[in-house]
Amino acid sequence: MHFEPTRLCRRLYTKTLALTVLIKGILLTPAVAIAGPSGLVPSRDASWHEQVKAAGYVHKTTQVNNVTLSYVEGPDNGPPLVLLHAQLLDWFSYSRVLPALAKTFHVFDIDYPGHGQTKTPANYPMTANQIGADLGDFIEHDIGKPVFITGNSSGGLLATWLAAYRPKLVRAVVLEDPPLFSSEYPRIKQTIAYRAFRTSYTAAAHDHPDDFLLYWIHENAPFFRKNVGPGTPFILTRAIQGYRRKNPGRPPEIALIKDDTVRMMLRGLDRYDPRFGAAFYDGTWNQDFDHAHALQKVTCPVLLMQANTSALPDGTLNGAMSEEEALRAASLLTHGQYVKIDSGHVIDLEKPELFVEKLNHFFFSP
Repeated sequence: MHFEPTRLCRRLYTKTLALTVLIKGILLTPAVAIAGPSGLVPSRDASWHEQVKAAGYVHKTTQVNNVTLSYVEGPDNGPPLVLLHAQLLDWFSYSRVLPALAKTFHVFDIDYPGHGQTKTPANYPMTANQIGADLGDFIEHDIGKPVFITGNSSGGLLATWLAAYRPKLVRAVVLEDPPLFSSEYPRIKQTIAYRAFRTSYTAAAHDHPDDFLLYWIHENAPFFRKNVGPGTPFILTRAIQGYRRKNPGRPPEIALIKDDTVRMMLRGLDRYDPRFGAAFYDGTWNQDFDHAHALQKVTCPVLLMQANTSALPDGTLNGAMSEEEALRAASLLTHGQYVKIDSGHVIDLEKPELFVEKLNHFFFSP
C-alpha cells in the first residue's frame, strides 16, 4: 500500500483519543469500546463480519505447492472472481463489497503469501514471479476455470502478472490503483512507499521481531510522537494488547480508530510477513518482472483505476502512480480502459458502491 505517513498518522488522532483512559491495562473509550454480539469483535466491524457470513462466505485453506493458502469463498452465484487485496491488508478489507459481489459472482477472496493466515516456508521467495505462479496454480487446480480478477495495490501487480503470464486463466482484469512503474527500481526510491518499507526491511534483514505489529509501532514511535501526539505509541500498543487478551487468536480490530483504512491496516499488520515489504525495499520483488513488458503481453480486457495522487514539495510521489505513469500503463494495454476515481488508495473500502458498480459494468458489458 502507498500512504503518506503524516496523513496516515494524523487520521489516527481524533477527539476520542484525547478522552482515552486506561482501566486495568485495557484501553477503553466511552463511545466505541463496545463488544459485538459475540463479545469478541468491536462494534465498528461487527456488522460487516455478520453481513459477510450472512452472504454465505466461508473461510478455507488449501495446499498450493509449498504454500498453505488461506482464502474466503462465497456461494456459486456466477462466474469466478478472484480478489487480491492491498499490501499490509488481508481478505477482510473487501468486507464492504463482499455481500454485493456474492450476488453475481463466485468470489475467492485470497490472502496471498505474506499476508493473513496464508503460510509460507521460511525460504519462500517474496517475488512477483513466485507468488504469481502459486496463485496461477490455485486458479488452475482449485477453481478449475478462467476467472475475473481484481487486485488493489500490490494485488494489482499480481493481477497484472497473472493476465500476462497465465493468460488462459484470466477472462478480464480490474486493476485498482496498482503501483505500476512506481514500485520498480530505481523509481521506487522517489516514493513515500519506499520510506514506509524501510521498517519491513530492518525487521526482515536484521531484527527478526516475534510481533511485527508492535515492532512497527515502536520503530515509528518518534514519528507518531511528533506528528500525532506524545502518547500515541503507548495508547496504540495498550489498545492492541488489550484486544488480544480479550480476543485470543483474532487479528486486532481497534474500535478506537474511526478511519476504516487505518483500522484495516493495523489488522493486516498483525499477520504480515515483513519479508514482503522488504522485497520492495531492496528491489527483489520485481526481479524479472518488467511492468512495461507484462502490460504489453496482456490481451484480455483491463480496466485501470487510478485513485488520488500528489507529490510532496521535494517531488516524492504520494500515491500509487503519477498520472503520467497511469496513462503510460493504459497505453500499453491491447484492450485497456482508464478511469480516475476521486478516492484514497483502497477504493473498494472508501467507495464500495462505486467500486461494485464499476466492476459489474466492466465485467458484464458486451
